[in-house]
Amino acid sequence: MTRFCFLFFSFAIFLMACKDNIKQIKQTKIEFSKDGELSVYKKTDSSTVLFDIEIAETDFAVQTGLMYRDFMKTNQAMLFIFEDEQERFFYMKNTKIPLDLLYLNSDKKIVSFQEHAKPFDESSLPSKAPAQYVLEINAGLIQQLSINVGDSVSFKRHN
Repeated sequence: MTRFCFLFFSFAIFLMACKDNIKQIKQTKIEFSKDGELSVYKKTDSSTVLFDIEIAETDFAVQTGLMYRDFMKTNQAMLFIFEDEQERFFYMKNTKIPLDLLYLNSDKKIVSFQEHAKPFDESSLPSKAPAQYVLEINAGLIQQLSINVGDSVSFKRHN
């Protein structure tokens, strides 16, 4: 019985410590990390839109994305890079910022997008076509900048 009590209390202390760590992660202010620059080339008027990008390509970065962030400047975006091209499904769990999502194929052409994704909404936001890249920008920018399916992007990383 004493052994059981010891294990029970040890487990309870462990759970409390984990809960405190989760609170600390949620309270930590996550800063934008400029990993590179991305250009959107619009085919309708031959203009270019530039973004500073944070790149998400590790499992952890892809899974967390822009979660827990309070703000993103208009000229900032997050680029998700995947190893293959397939239909993608994103959601807004723990994401405080309303976003537009652009889905790009392996040739870096926009194949579809989702506009005005709502903060904290866990509904699926599918790509509607195979995509290898996903670009998240502030909500409303697709319409404001007249970005369309068929436009293309290029990006360069900083070392």
